[in-house]
Amino acid sequence: MTNAIKLFNDKKIRVEWDQDREEWYFSIVDVVAVLTDNDYQTARKYWNKLAQRLRDEGNESVTNCHQLKMPASDGKYYKTDVADTEQLLRLIQSIPSKKAEPFKMWLARVGRERIDETEDPELTIDRAMQTYLQKGYSADWINQRLKTIEVRKQLTDEWNRVGISKQEDFAILTNEITKAWSGKTIRDYKRFKDLKKENLRDNMTNIELILNMLAEATTKEISEKENPKTFGKSKEIAREGGKTAKVAKDRIEKRLGKKVVTSKNAKEIHFNGKKELK
Repeated sequence: MTNAIKLFNDKKIRVEWDQDREEWYFSIVDVVAVLTDNDYQTARKYWNKLAQRLRDEGNESVTNCHQLKMPASDGKYYKTDVADTEQLLRLIQSIPSKKAEPFKMWLARVGRERIDETEDPELTIDRAMQTYLQKGYSADWINQRLKTIEVRKQLTDEWNRVGISKQEDFAILTNEITKAWSGKTIRDYKRFKDLKKENLRDNMTNIELILNMLAEATTKEISEKENPKTFGKSKEIAREGGKTAKVAKDRIEKRLGKKVVTSKNAKEIHFNGKKELK
């Protein structure tokens, strides 16, 4: 666990990063105190009443929260109700507060955008392009990144074709591919780049993106040719696709005389002294 304090309108909100779950957890009472303009004790009572009301309404998505030990004002650690990001956003929707209104409006806008994108998937690409540009990525890198999304979609379509559809299974196979070409699991790769919730691919160099794309494209082609009947066979194919990219990686590294799997993340790769990724 990693403890931290985040500020919202000059008020402290205690948060913790769970490395195993790869999830931020926020102190619910702290968030309630900020949104309701109350002190800690009043906010705690408010949360207890709100939690009971939500339970009575059958809303267990918010009330089934974790408890983590967090530092208090006396310097000691006490068990505290915490919420992950999804629970936190749902909680904000349940609090009548002027300070909560901007979040509620944002959630409504995001919901509308997602509905629009189901009707016109091209909007997803346009939104992704604009988001990357606003964050400071170069146009060349963005084009490369969008190509990786296309290749990834073709691979998941192939996995669906051979009977693999669970996100957990996708994650296992992706991990096999990544480890085979980079020498690192996805979790280790993210730690290497000092990432938490950030997308690993958004923090890759052009060469890293290309190698990862080669690994996934090769995996897809081999799977189409061999038509695997079991998940175990698909894992073997995933490793084989990754090994193909590893050959290319090794040759590039030998030619350049340096490692291409880098610890640099997006801020270091794309920060040019004029603007920084937001």
